[in-house]
Order: sequence, then C-alpha cells, then structure tokens
Amino acid sequence: MYRINVILFFMLVLNQLFGQLGGTSTFSFLELTNSARLAALGGKNISNPDKDLSFVHDNPALLDSAMSNHLVLNYVNYFAGINFGYVSYARKFNKAGMFAVGLNYINYGTFIKADPTGQITGQFSAFELALNLFWSKVLIDSTLSVGVNLKPIYSQLETYNSFGLAVDAGLTYYGQKGFSAAFVIRNLGLQIKPYTPGNYEKIPLNIQLGITQKLEHAPFRFSVLYQYLNKWELRYDKSGNPSYSSGNQSNNISNNEPITLIDNFFRHFIFGAEFLPAKGFNVLLGYNHQRRKEMMVPTRPLLVGFSWGVFIRISKIKLSYSQAFYHIAGASNHFSLNMNMGDMYKKK
Repeated sequence: MYRINVILFFMLVLNQLFGQLGGTSTFSFLELTNSARLAALGGKNISNPDKDLSFVHDNPALLDSAMSNHLVLNYVNYFAGINFGYVSYARKFNKAGMFAVGLNYINYGTFIKADPTGQITGQFSAFELALNLFWSKVLIDSTLSVGVNLKPIYSQLETYNSFGLAVDAGLTYYGQKGFSAAFVIRNLGLQIKPYTPGNYEKIPLNIQLGITQKLEHAPFRFSVLYQYLNKWELRYDKSGNPSYSSGNQSNNISNNEPITLIDNFFRHFIFGAEFLPAKGFNVLLGYNHQRRKEMMVPTRPLLVGFSWGVFIRISKIKLSYSQAFYHIAGASNHFSLNMNMGDMYKKK
C-alpha cells in the first residue's frame, strides 16, 4: 500500500510540475527547462540571439560558430528529492556546419519497494535521459539559420523501461535593429519500445513561434513565445476544471473563476524581459501564464508563474542563477555555468 501511495504521489507531482496536460504523453521530462537563463525567462525561449549554448536546447537553429568549443553545465535541485541537469559541448567543422552534443537527465531518487501485503522488499530507482545531437548551418548571408536535433530517449521506472526517438527542427531569422524570430518543431517522434507490450504513448509534441526585440536606445530586450501551435485547448477538459479520479468517484477541482477563451489563448504565451546595464551582466524576468493558472492556489496566488534570474561573466566563466515559482509551497533554483574551453587553456 505504501508503494502504491508513493507512486501515485510521484505521478501527480510530475504531471503538475512539468506544466503539461496530465496523461497526454510520455517522456515529459523533455519539456523541462535546461538552464538558469531559460528558467528566468519563463521556462522556454527560442529566439534569443545572445550566442548562449544553453538556448540551443530549445532551438537547434541558434547553434552558432561563436559557440565553438563552448561547454555548458546546468543543475537543478528540484522538488521532493528530484534533481535534473544538462551538459552540452559545441564544435565547428569547417564547411559542414556547427555540431554539438548534449545530455539531459532527470533522477527521481530512490523509493521503498513493497509487495501487495505491504512487506518491504527493498528499494527501486527511477531515471530518464536523452542524448542530443545538434547540427546547424547559416543560410542567406547570416540572416537565416536552420538546425536539427536528433534525440534518442531512454526511461527506466523501477523494472519498467522504455526507448524512444525524437527530432527537433528549428529556423531562426536575424533581422535588423535587434530583432530576431524563430520557428521550432520540438519532440517530433515516437515511442519505439513502450513500458509494457502494446501500450504505446505519444511524445509531447510542441510547435512554437517566438520573437525577440532589443530596444535600440535602451538596455532592454523583450521576448514572446507562442507554444503549442499544434494544440489549441490547453485546459484539462472543456469546462476548464482539472479533474482526477479517487476510487469510484470523480472529483472536480475548481478555482471558482470561469476560464474564458482569452485565458486559454494566453496559456500559449511565455513572456521574457532582460535588463542589460553592462556587458557581461543581465537581469532577467519571465512570466508563464499556463504555469500560473495550473499551479496557483486561488486564495494565495502570490508569484506563481513568475521567474527571475541574473547572468554574470566573471573572467572567462559565465554564471547564471534563477528562481522559478511553481507553487505557493516553493520555487525551483537553477544554476548554470558556461565557458569557452579554448579561452580556459590559452596562455597568458
């Protein structure tokens, strides 16, 4: 019984914290934020032209020759003993274009294992990971770039394991006066080996459109992302009320606020803003409306859905820290490190 309760809690927490519609796909960890800067900007950003290898995770077309020999490391101490991270390295190969390799993982921790009578028989673990194989190339006089990310995926939950394959494809346009735009298809793929024979599940497909604009005469940069172009309805059901089953009864969770067409429309948007007072120092803010509507307690909404962070360059190392507010119960802390390996080994 204890084991069943743990697994139920585990599943409910993951469906909520990933900001996904519960029960609609597997490999939901693919939608986790992989860096502190992305977390600070609301969780996703596909159009930021700041030559940061962390952003390539969300849009492979952002992979640029300026990132050659760069290494990024990201770590998040999440909720309930869960932790996840991301590591990536990029390299330019002459006329073939830019290549990068990355690995993102999530470790759900260790759980108590028990038989149907409640007798403890040991422990079990659960984890998931995905290998990222990036390629990008610049087209049309550096104003347009295209990129692809091939992702083999592996998941192990106790004795159950699954394997899948997905592809990300991106297109980025660099305009004049600090403007950039991007179109990305994320997680286009399939589950090749399901957890149990014959029970195939969908992968969380997410088609996105984003724009970024830096003000010409002020140290500010703004980003807007529209996600799930492939899915209009982002509510749990047509009434707008999340529901779950408990035994033989169905319970509705209502926040006593009618969810309108406009509310569903804004659930597709993620807003980000950056204050750039000096080179090598950024202050970042973000707002994710879907996260706020799904996770806030109506009587105490506080800062749920908002996020903030700082980016600073110290000598040859770039450090980022951010905090994203998921619920009144707490926030996630993100830490990222970005370095140019070539600079690290240059002789003074």
